[in-house]
Amino acid sequence: MGQHYLKPLFAPKSVAVFGASDQTDSVGKIVFQNMLQNGYRGALYAINPNHATIQGQAAYASIAHITAPIDLAIIATPAKTVPDIIEACGKHQVKAAVIISAGFSEAGAEGAALEKAVLANAKRYNIRLIGPNCLGVMRPDIGLNATFNLGSANVGNLAFVSQSGALCTAILDWAKTNDIGFSSVVSMGSSIDVDFGEILDYLVSDINTHSILLYIEGIRNARSFMSAIRAAAQFKPVILVKVGRHSTASKAAMSHTASLVGSDDAFDAAVKRAGVVRVQTVTQLFSVARALSCGFHPTGNRLAIVTNGGGPGVMATDIAADLNLVMANLSDTTIAQLNKTLPSNWSHGNPIDIIGDAQADRYHHAVKACLEDPNVDGVLTILTPQAMTKPLEAAQAVIALSNQFNKPLLACWMGGEQVLPSRKLFNQAKKPSFRTPEPAIEVFSFLSKYYKNQKLLRQVPGPLSHHLEPDIEGARMVIEGALQEKRKILSEMESKALLSAFHIPVARTLIARSANEALQIALELGFPVAMKINSPDITHKTDAGGVMLNLGNAQEVRSAYQEMLDNIAHNRPDAHIDGISIEPMVVKPNGRELMLGVTNDPVFGPVITFGAGGTMVEVMGDRSVALPPLNSFLVKDLIQDTKAAKMLAAFRHMPAIDMDALESVLLRVSEMVCELPMLMEMDINPLIVDEHGALAADARVVVGFRTPNADRYGHMAIYPYPSHLVTDWQLSDGTNVLIRPIRPEDAELEQAFVHELSEESRYFRFMNSIQELSQAMLVRFTQIDYSREIALIAVKQAHGRHAEHEEIELGVARFATNPDGESCEFAIVIADNMHGKGLGSKLMTALMDAARERGLKTIQGEVLSQNSHMLKLMKNLKFTIENSQHDDSIKTVYKAL
Repeated sequence: MGQHYLKPLFAPKSVAVFGASDQTDSVGKIVFQNMLQNGYRGALYAINPNHATIQGQAAYASIAHITAPIDLAIIATPAKTVPDIIEACGKHQVKAAVIISAGFSEAGAEGAALEKAVLANAKRYNIRLIGPNCLGVMRPDIGLNATFNLGSANVGNLAFVSQSGALCTAILDWAKTNDIGFSSVVSMGSSIDVDFGEILDYLVSDINTHSILLYIEGIRNARSFMSAIRAAAQFKPVILVKVGRHSTASKAAMSHTASLVGSDDAFDAAVKRAGVVRVQTVTQLFSVARALSCGFHPTGNRLAIVTNGGGPGVMATDIAADLNLVMANLSDTTIAQLNKTLPSNWSHGNPIDIIGDAQADRYHHAVKACLEDPNVDGVLTILTPQAMTKPLEAAQAVIALSNQFNKPLLACWMGGEQVLPSRKLFNQAKKPSFRTPEPAIEVFSFLSKYYKNQKLLRQVPGPLSHHLEPDIEGARMVIEGALQEKRKILSEMESKALLSAFHIPVARTLIARSANEALQIALELGFPVAMKINSPDITHKTDAGGVMLNLGNAQEVRSAYQEMLDNIAHNRPDAHIDGISIEPMVVKPNGRELMLGVTNDPVFGPVITFGAGGTMVEVMGDRSVALPPLNSFLVKDLIQDTKAAKMLAAFRHMPAIDMDALESVLLRVSEMVCELPMLMEMDINPLIVDEHGALAADARVVVGFRTPNADRYGHMAIYPYPSHLVTDWQLSDGTNVLIRPIRPEDAELEQAFVHELSEESRYFRFMNSIQELSQAMLVRFTQIDYSREIALIAVKQAHGRHAEHEEIELGVARFATNPDGESCEFAIVIADNMHGKGLGSKLMTALMDAARERGLKTIQGEVLSQNSHMLKLMKNLKFTIENSQHDDSIKTVYKAL
């Protein structure tokens, strides 16, 4: 694979500035001035039809007058001129453009028409666009300052991508005074072409970028965003701020779940699954980035506090409790060590008060003991300047320890003049330090969230979680039947049929359409019974007088039937009534009422929610939210994120619930979301769970038509593990082979496979003399995004005493979708002892089938000319084979799918 297609944007060899000017305070003047003053290392051209020179440089009337190639165009001219400029750039084979100009869709219908013309011209010539209406782009290491920001940026290893140009200018000004440098700064503006996803893709491969910071106002393409941000977070810390945290959910929501879950909940769930840290302020953004850049490896949320003052220690402990951090329980070994090195009147607990006369040696011993304690995940050390304190020496001791350990070690040197040299020392050493405990504790909480979210990132659930497969076809027929009748809300009977199809236990329910029929059903089911109005128009049945419980005899049932109809006639005269549902009264003395739900976020698609249930669900507001698909690890995390989790364990006279049963229901709901794209909203409320199991007492389902998609999971932001691609095969000698998509836990398997390849095979596959895969390569090859790439491995069972669950990799074939969304590049390698056995052909055929299923039209790759086995395989599979345009030693092979 060649250079990244956005390289002309981020590393252009030549730049043309349209609208370059000498006019005071004009955007064109500032942009061209910035390019000159920042020492851009490539060829720079000013384009202005009215002047022969601009700022002492030759100016050109148009790009057609420039004979040299241009990689990047910077456009700072009126909006009406931009479509023709893009046309001219296309004819000059320009690859990228940054449109700083405003006056497009944000300015009304005329501007929208101009924007459409700009995009059409860009697509015709394959020009990639940043903007319009943006600040521009910076790459400080090559002197590229294609912005109208007044000033430059320091060179560093942070990439900052923002949807707000105004915020960019403020942050750049602030960063300059705080000695913070950047590898890239990108102001995205209206993002009519290149979006977050593609920029993140480039930054992952950029060796100058160590951490990625994002300022987000909204996401348009969830799949692209999630795909790119998950890929980025596997290699580099990604920290983001998103505004609009308190936007309300849609008023048109038809279910409890939809009214409880706002768009920010879905975004929060998404970034957790992406392994990303979300912060609330710009200061936190850079503080967390600095902490992660120190080489810290967060492993949890257990904090130890070392302080020379009791008050600050207690203050910090309170803040930690507010942020749900755990004050570490010091081990006996640590206590013994502290008893040896601290005065007898130390606090003998956490926070560790080393007394006001503490000097550097005391800080050294206390902090070192905590960092060595396996019960401690991070340390906050606090200093207040007292008469005997030597702040600078204590800072030196803490910095030395920070260089020896990779646990988070944060410093809070409180005060002013007396600790100023210490603060400078921390800054010079690039160690995080704070003036007060609050921001320090916040940063540690974000570091612990980063650790937790990285674990969520590595989860790769499939669409189906149980061996007992659901009746997917039957469930679809129920939904399609309702839609054919132009109904979006399923009846309670239909809703429970849907749950039953996915093996979720439901209370047996029958419909009565007269008082006598109600009596007969109650006698059949056995008393006591519950009666509920059956209406697609009523969500809050209790509020409408449509629920009656614990009816213990025939007279109560017959009276309840008419009373309920009278209630509805009075409270909801507009509602359509289709009888009254009757079910046995669920008697679970130890039962806890919970709610499970599904709603559809307009950006991120299906969202699963869990929390306390019953009639007070909206008032309590206790829920956690997750993006499907789920597995057991993710389900446990979803449950533990609620207050309701505390009532599921044993307390008072009540035994603990059957947690396996609850987890099973949540996994089944995840299956429903994956396999039923037309499922828009769902409430299971209450789900009653006790020590014996779980039962869905009531359910409400909203469905809707969704345009058919070649991608069976196209409705989801996170693509499930593609278990439908798992196939069995057999070699001619009878060896059973399993072909399946690769998983993150296959890293050791993949490493062993590459290690066993001959030197020639490794060279043919990687086109260099690689001996084994680096950790980064292993992550890249095994932690893949199934929405845009597939890697199929062929494995056989290992033999031997301890090998019953071990596999041996025989070959791997993979493809990655190209940016055009229509073609993909492939790679394949087969174990040396498997050549000539048909495995290569089988893997390639399976890979092409998977690509074809995605709607891809072409599969292509590069093969070394001396790789005769591969060229023979390509010829047998009817690939076209041509000489590479760039290298005579490489053949380009491709095939229409």
